[in-house]
Parts: sequence; C-alpha cells; structure tokens
Amino acid sequence: MLTKKKPRNGLIAALDVGSTKIACFIAKQEPQGPRVIGIGHQVSRGVRNGAIVDLEGAEASILNAVSAAEQMAGESLETVIVNTSGGAPESRTVKVEVALAGHEIGDADLRRVLSQGRAQAQHTERHLLHAIPAGFTIDGSRGIKDPRGMFGDRLGVNMHLVTADTGAVRNLAAAIGRCRLDVEDVVVSAYAAGLGVLVEDEFELGATLIDMGGGTTSVAVFLGGDCIHTDMIRLGGMHVTNDIVQGLNTPLVHAERMKTLYGSALASPADEREIIDVPLIGEDEHAQANHVPKSILTSIIQPRLEETFELVRARLATAGFDRAVGRRVVLTGGASQLQGVRDLAGMVLDKQVRLGRPVRLPGLADQTAGPAFATCAGLVAFSLHQHSETLRPASASDASAGGWFARVGLWLRENL
Repeated sequence: MLTKKKPRNGLIAALDVGSTKIACFIAKQEPQGPRVIGIGHQVSRGVRNGAIVDLEGAEASILNAVSAAEQMAGESLETVIVNTSGGAPESRTVKVEVALAGHEIGDADLRRVLSQGRAQAQHTERHLLHAIPAGFTIDGSRGIKDPRGMFGDRLGVNMHLVTADTGAVRNLAAAIGRCRLDVEDVVVSAYAAGLGVLVEDEFELGATLIDMGGGTTSVAVFLGGDCIHTDMIRLGGMHVTNDIVQGLNTPLVHAERMKTLYGSALASPADEREIIDVPLIGEDEHAQANHVPKSILTSIIQPRLEETFELVRARLATAGFDRAVGRRVVLTGGASQLQGVRDLAGMVLDKQVRLGRPVRLPGLADQTAGPAFATCAGLVAFSLHQHSETLRPASASDASAGGWFARVGLWLRENL
C-alpha cells in the first residue's frame, strides 16, 4: 500500500527499478544540499518493459541493491521513493475554474481548485501518479505562477495529470513491500530524470527530456518550470541487443558486450575495415567465432534507434508538443551512451541535442555520475524540490503546530 512518510533521520532513499538495472541512492539532507552516503545497484530480474513480471526475481534484485546501499551508508531504510515507466503511463491536461466572488485568493482557494483538478482523474480505474498545476489564470489572465494574495472573480488552473494502470503500481509496491519497505512516492521515470539532469534555463524556457532505458524510452516535456507532458515507448536498449542476437546469431551476453564496445548509431567510413569477432550460439567462443566488419553491427543498431526517435517525434507531434517548447532535447539513460546516439537523435528529431548527466548531486563517483543514474538522482531531487504538486501554505503548518483546535479552525475556514 502506498504511504506518505517523511524521511527518517533526514534520509532520502531513491530506488530506480528499471528493466536492466536496479539502483538505490541514500542521501542525507545537509545545509549545503543533499549528500549521497550510500549507493547500491544490481542487474534487474523480474522486470520487463518497466513493469514487474516476476515478484520473486524483482524482490531479490531490489533487496540486493537496497542492502548494498544500506551497508555503505550504515543506515536502515523504512521508505523509498521509486520510479515507474510501466503501467502504460498516460498524460493529459485539464482546465478547472472556481468562483471567487472577488475576494483575496488564499491557500483554501488553491486547495479547492487543485482538488477539483485531481478529481478529473478519479472517475477512472487508473492510479493517479502526478497532478501538476502548469499555470494559473485569474479572470482569463494567463501566466500566473502563484495567485495567492491576488484578487479576481474566477481562479483557473491547467492541471497536468499523469496516470498509470493500478495493477502495475500495486505490483511495484508489492515487490518493494516484500523487502520490508514502504513506498513514499511513485514518480514517472522521465519526470524524475528531468529533475536530475535539466538546468534551470531548460526548465523555464522549455526542453524535451528523453530517458533511454533498457526496456522503455520515456519522454517528458518541461516549460515554465513545470512538467507539462509525459509519454513512454516500449523500446529501449535491450531491443537493440536482441536485434544483434538475431542478426549475428550470437549469445545475449556477447551481443551486449559488442554493443557496448563497438556499437555505433551512425556509420563511419572506417567501419568496413574494422573486423569484430562474433562468437556463435552453441559454438566454442574462439574456435568457431565468426568475423564480420563493424559496418554489419552498425547496420543492425541504427535502424532500431531511428525507429525509436521517429516514434518519439510522432508521439510529440500527435500530442502537440513537437514545436511548443523549442528545439532543445536532452538525452539521458543508459542507452543514450551509445556512440553516435546524440547525432542521430538530432537528425531524426531536427533539434539541438545534448547528453544529460546528474547535476543536482555533486560528489557522485564517476561510475554513478553518468546518464544511467539520472533517474535515481532525480528521485532524490524530487524529494527535496519544492515541486508544485504539493501546496505548502503557512496556515497548514501553523495549524499542525497548533494542535487539534487549530486544525478544526482551518477546516472551518476552508469549507464554510
């Protein structure tokens, strides 16, 4: 069952449950910012296309990753913030307005309009992951970040709702629960990755984040400081590896190794001259190895990646976000590290592309500071970031501090 708990002893535990890798960061809040004190990562078992397909396998991988992080940190965890790219996440924007009668806008008015926005997702059987206010209006005037203290007759909000299949979210929570952990928050993968790698100008001026994982490619669009759209495609780095297995008749482990060492998304004139040893399935690795030019490997990799970016481009165009946020694209995720991917993405998407690495967790070791750990770093940022999904009015904290009578008074002011 999903729970909401504050980190114990100032600890933040981020758990990235991916199709090829499961990673855990334990960070501690300090005056100068979060500091990672524990890291664990394991090969993923029981996860396919971002969804849990084998509870026992997923439990073992999660437990190993979390235990390694706990051992390094010297701490025990009770709750984690986890990502999801499974459950067929859906993104839509709804517009909600409430009457004000001309009075000054306060926290109660914001809670009222935000709760009506969230209610738009409650008539479905899907699980609501995020309800992000992407801009307020007062009497039709747009571009308002925080309307509190202003006056008007009607307060409106454009609410970005992200939902996922309830069963997939419950299965994720069940696998984590088997490790004696509660889920504090579930964050859609691309949203978390964006919080981990985007710089402030990209948040404000607009950028498209493409998180290339092992089993899925997730997309998030940011503008005006908010995440305004998310999407997911069931293609990732493992599909490239499987294509190599089929195309070269080589074992999976060797296909992954060839992709990592020699793989490229773009052809080079030197590819014909470079020869690669390709062990064949069922044969002795060295005695019966096939010898093929690198160009053959590139000819297998490139079409799959082109297909992935073409699908991203088509989905963005269908949703109306292909040009809405400018030409800035940030690639991240383990599959984005393949040679030539950045250039190929730029050609297919017709945008300016950069490779994104975690920017909000200084001091990470080299092996965990790359694009493959962007989502895990972003989950830590999600916990600390004063993200717009959560209203933090002074009156609410005052009421909490004032005890039961203050809370009753707050409820009467908001509802009567």
